[in-house]
Amino acid sequence: MCWSAAADLWAGLGIGAAGVVALASVRRPGDAPLAALPLLLGAHQAVEAAVWTGGGGAGPATLLWAVIALPLLPLWVPLGVLTAARPADRPRLYAPLAAGLGTAAFLAHRLATAPVTAEIHGRTVGYAVGLPYAPVVLAGYLFATVGALLLARDRRLRLLGLATGAGAVLCALLWRTAFVSTWCALAAVASLLILGWIRGRRTVTPRPLSS
Repeated sequence: MCWSAAADLWAGLGIGAAGVVALASVRRPGDAPLAALPLLLGAHQAVEAAVWTGGGGAGPATLLWAVIALPLLPLWVPLGVLTAARPADRPRLYAPLAAGLGTAAFLAHRLATAPVTAEIHGRTVGYAVGLPYAPVVLAGYLFATVGALLLARDRRLRLLGLATGAGAVLCALLWRTAFVSTWCALAAVASLLILGWIRGRRTVTPRPLSS
């Protein structure tokens, strides 16, 4: 989320453009889900622009924002990391994927049975879902998303995990003070790191042995 409807919209367009370039740079089919993550993040920003414009509330834009943020992301990220990994490296990634499946199922059930509302506070938007067992759900969410990246063998993905974890803490602190929302900046940084990762995935052709 950004600090205004216009900021969200422009951030969404820029982040989405990074996703288009990342997808166009894919050379391995297994890299596509993670390369497409900026497209999802860009769409998320654009949806929140509609939340701003509508003054918050419990409308379709608010629900769509929650669907992307809550059940979809903790499933998308570990699955993308898993499919991008080499087969020998995948067993270590089953745990965050399992955490993502459980977290996503719980959050999807919650969204289907309880209302979600958005309220604008100055330059931030607050979303209320009323989650039970919130610390456990948060732990599962972070393990599925940040944890999957940190467990990856690829150093660029581990860097993405470190940047995402540190950035999330900073954004959350700023958001809680209702000073300004900077989640869109974190999404932009993550998207650029994903773009750098996918463009660095070069197929190495072994040199022929000289006689």
